[in-house]
Amino acid sequence: MPKTAVVTGSAGGLGKGIAERLAMDGFNVVLHDINEELLKETEEAFKKQGYNVASYKSDVSSKSEQTELTAFAAETFGQLDVFVNNAGIDAVTPFLEVGEDQLEKLFRVNVFGTVYGTQAAAEQYKKQGTKGKVINACSIAGHESYEMLSVYSATKHAVRSFTQSSAKELAQFGITVNAYCPGVAKTAMWDRIDEEMVKYNDDMELGDAFKEFSSAIKLGRYQEPKDVANLVSFLASSDSDYITGQSILTDGGLVYR
Repeated sequence: MPKTAVVTGSAGGLGKGIAERLAMDGFNVVLHDINEELLKETEEAFKKQGYNVASYKSDVSSKSEQTELTAFAAETFGQLDVFVNNAGIDAVTPFLEVGEDQLEKLFRVNVFGTVYGTQAAAEQYKKQGTKGKVINACSIAGHESYEMLSVYSATKHAVRSFTQSSAKELAQFGITVNAYCPGVAKTAMWDRIDEEMVKYNDDMELGDAFKEFSSAIKLGRYQEPKDVANLVSFLASSDSDYITGQSILTDGGLVYR
């Protein structure tokens, strides 16, 4: 019987790459996003490729909606086996300009969403009486705090901490919790970061921030979705059954921990 995975924030970007890889691996995949139009486009494209997918629109920052998402996955495909907390947002702001709205928004999506998703998945696994996996989107910013990205970095440090503490508590139920930590990828998120950096630095032109960050990558190229998807594929497989509580860097040699 094929296993089932949920990937939040998978209508585009790295999440879409992760969802496609898991579908290629033979998983039933529940695509998820808050952008319903893009979500439906991705679902249609995946079905044309022969993947066994369904889609669900919801807000990861709502605890009840995360519970509804896991229930949908189990009802649609029989049971849930892997839950990928991929959804996340960023913000580029000088530290002295960080305000309540930004703190609230980023922590609600990046941290609350990860906590609620992990809780919902764990409760579903317990209900099924099965083992299960939770895989969280951390970042190089979960290991290193960056200028102009203070709130984003703080949320990803929190994700790394929750990955560790939840792994310790959920191990007794046969549930593993790990995280993947991407670096610099040519995605819409990095396009936004690049644009915002220019606003705060007169010496920068569009594209400079991305070039600066990616030029430090030891393997000599920026990240592609498949680089992240390869790691998530491993973490979702039985080959990773003896790994839990880890936040693994997949950045081409940028941050070393």
